[in-house]
Amino acid sequence: MACPWAHRTLIVRALKGLEDTISVSAVHPVWQKTRPDQPDDTHCGWIFANPDGPPLKNINGVGGPFKAAYAGNLPDSINNAYSVRELYEIAGDTEGKYTVPILWDKKKATIVSNESSEIIRMLNSAFNAYAKNSNLDLYPEKLREEIDVVNSWIYPTINNGVYRCGFARSQDAYDTAIKELTSAFDQIISILQNQQFLVGNTLTEADVRLFVTLARFDEVYIVYFKTNTRSVAHTPAILDFCRRMYNMTGIDNTCDFDQIKTHYFASHPSLNLYSIIPQGNDFENLLKNKS
Repeated sequence: MACPWAHRTLIVRALKGLEDTISVSAVHPVWQKTRPDQPDDTHCGWIFANPDGPPLKNINGVGGPFKAAYAGNLPDSINNAYSVRELYEIAGDTEGKYTVPILWDKKKATIVSNESSEIIRMLNSAFNAYAKNSNLDLYPEKLREEIDVVNSWIYPTINNGVYRCGFARSQDAYDTAIKELTSAFDQIISILQNQQFLVGNTLTEADVRLFVTLARFDEVYIVYFKTNTRSVAHTPAILDFCRRMYNMTGIDNTCDFDQIKTHYFASHPSLNLYSIIPQGNDFENLLKNKS
């Protein structure tokens, strides 16, 4: 629920009406040691929640306490795995990062894909025989070239740009990232001042990919990743776009701001040692207000 890349897949699943076809296991928002019984193994990442377990602290043993489970956090009912890392190990993949989202094949007990851009296209077309909204096409052939162009600059400057700002290890690296992000943000303003979506007035995957970053922008990135040159709440064209997206059928249920904020502010002690979660200005209520 917290990860923007995973959030993309939840939105497309909702828009296509695949909730009854593709089940979801939502991991706990606060990273933990993935092998707590092995002191020498320092890897930390996503774990499945134990609603009956004790409250958690951050990976440094401070902060919180955080709830044992948040809304939708349940144990892994398929493999009884403790962590996402275990799923990768079941699939025989121990070379890369143990990331979400994962599209899991229950019959073959393996990972179909862990790349969100691939998964959303699979959800868009590969399951149409089971989709309630099979006529919705978020990657229509006639618009693919335009969609690909938009994705090609929004990903490095905005989707990944906020991370380049937040995890910059030098002033020069931050200055470069924030300059590119600010310029791209302004480019989006110029587009959305004149049309409803990024590619004309047609909802596409480009809008989904942008929304998940913008939804986290004011509540998390401005504070945590130092992206404070711009604000969604103070930019009418961007705010209207976010409201338009949030109020589409099913999208609001994919937005869990409690888990979003808890994950970011509690999972990286190097940025926030005591995992203090800022109160914020209730950005979600701003999205609910369509006026």
